[in-house]
Amino acid sequence: MSSHRRPLIGVTTSRRSGWRIFPLMAFNIWLAGGKAIRFGTGYGNPVSEVDGIVIGGGDDISPDLYAGEIIASARLDPNRDALEKGLVLEALDREMPVLGVCRGSQMINVALGGTLDQDAYGTYATSQHVRTILPRKAVCPVAGSRLEEIAGAGEMVVNALHSQAVARLAADLRVCARDPGGMIQAIERTRDPFALGVQWHPEHLFYAHRQRALFRAIVTAARAYRSRRAQIAAVDAEHSA
Repeated sequence: MSSHRRPLIGVTTSRRSGWRIFPLMAFNIWLAGGKAIRFGTGYGNPVSEVDGIVIGGGDDISPDLYAGEIIASARLDPNRDALEKGLVLEALDREMPVLGVCRGSQMINVALGGTLDQDAYGTYATSQHVRTILPRKAVCPVAGSRLEEIAGAGEMVVNALHSQAVARLAADLRVCARDPGGMIQAIERTRDPFALGVQWHPEHLFYAHRQRALFRAIVTAARAYRSRRAQIAAVDAEHSA
């Protein structure tokens, strides 16, 4: 295993929009120093061969996963739900870093036992409701959070395509950003391995340095994971010699 190759990042996307989103993800990961491989139903998903995971956006998560009620407008993909829940749990069990984007942030929370608010803008009536890939929505990183450390302090303007949001947090997670109306906009794990979920779509904002920093963070964490894995393999080989 070469220490000079780019960290390999497995990326999940929607069956419907993956053809256009995966190249964007791959571009951002390449800019950050990594290399993306597409994961998904119908693709090989060799978790043991990658150094990090990105759970992408698109599709609603089935309420069956968190004992919620299915709403008529939900756009569901049960096969993707099962795949991504398994990927999150396996990655964290391996101490592999995970970045969640929009639905991916919600999946991190659901996979670890949390719930979602299916009508987030109904609950947070004063939150700015926009639906655009352009930066039009303000979010505020929590002081002292890993997100603040990665992307910097102070309000930032992002895009928004979601109607749902994290409700009850899973164990080992904390809120690391909200919008001015109080809606959760990002979550992070309180301990290693690195796991960060953002409710917006940084892959569309590659021209913004604070958003590129999110991809640098997952690639940096993936590189460290690969190094630890190589060290363990070397020690095991020495002991078995």
